[in-house]
Amino acid sequence: MRVISLLCCALIGIGAGLQTSVPGARPTAPVISEVLATQVALDRVGFSPGEIDGRRGKNLERALAAYKQSHEEELSLLGDVPPLVDYAISDADVAGPFTPDIPPNLPDQAALDALNYRNPLEAIAERFHSSPALLQQLNPQATFQKAGEHVMVPNVAAAPLTIPTQDITVVVTKSTSALTIEGAKGQVLFHAPVTSGSTHDPLPIGTWKVNGVQRNPKFHYNPQLFWDATPGDRKATLQSGPNNPVGVVWIDLSKPHYGIHGTPEPSKIGHVESHGCVRLTNWDADRVAGWVKPGTRVVFRE
Repeated sequence: MRVISLLCCALIGIGAGLQTSVPGARPTAPVISEVLATQVALDRVGFSPGEIDGRRGKNLERALAAYKQSHEEELSLLGDVPPLVDYAISDADVAGPFTPDIPPNLPDQAALDALNYRNPLEAIAERFHSSPALLQQLNPQATFQKAGEHVMVPNVAAAPLTIPTQDITVVVTKSTSALTIEGAKGQVLFHAPVTSGSTHDPLPIGTWKVNGVQRNPKFHYNPQLFWDATPGDRKATLQSGPNNPVGVVWIDLSKPHYGIHGTPEPSKIGHVESHGCVRLTNWDADRVAGWVKPGTRVVFRE
């Protein structure tokens, strides 16, 4: 087993030793923790730790364990590729449209004409698979409101994952709160944390198939399908957008009313319950959507 060494930098916690220059100038590279470097490295190779936040947690542990189980070599903590890169905020980043005030209740959200990002910070954080809090820690003097402002962001940009020509199977494992994409020989090709089911709406154990993929879906709220719906709620249609209840992707399954989809709350993936469906971060849902097609086998297991 070959171990590839960590990049040459001090390994101390996020939040310590951070430095930036004046707004608009290129920031000084902050000191990077091993946890953050590991999260970025895993994300780049398709073993997602979920939202990159520079903190240890179950999602990181499970992604690292899945990688080690599937590879003969240790994870390379990027080698000559820096975990953080300089990013210049663009005109498009700050132009919107944004939806700054999104009510918590679904029927109230139906009154909005879109469910966009709330602000540029949220949009930029999602683009780089990270928490807004992490970006603010890395760039304490940044406003995230001005085109041309330079900020440091996780270096998640990588070559597209190679999609095999053979059949694949999507496997959701309840006990590990994980979705994996497996090749014909059972090898794990992709891993991501998920939120799947609850006591009231358990994950429907069994074998299903993909009916189709819808990007930027609208959400059709039916209170009869929600055990915690407020009495008196009526059916409603919520408009599309990254803060839509199913995020930016809906992968429809042969099990009626069930799907694999994104979320407006990436920080909760792997940590809370769902109404039976399988939730991923928006970026992981987008990646899964690139692998599947109508007829793709989907297995839900304990």
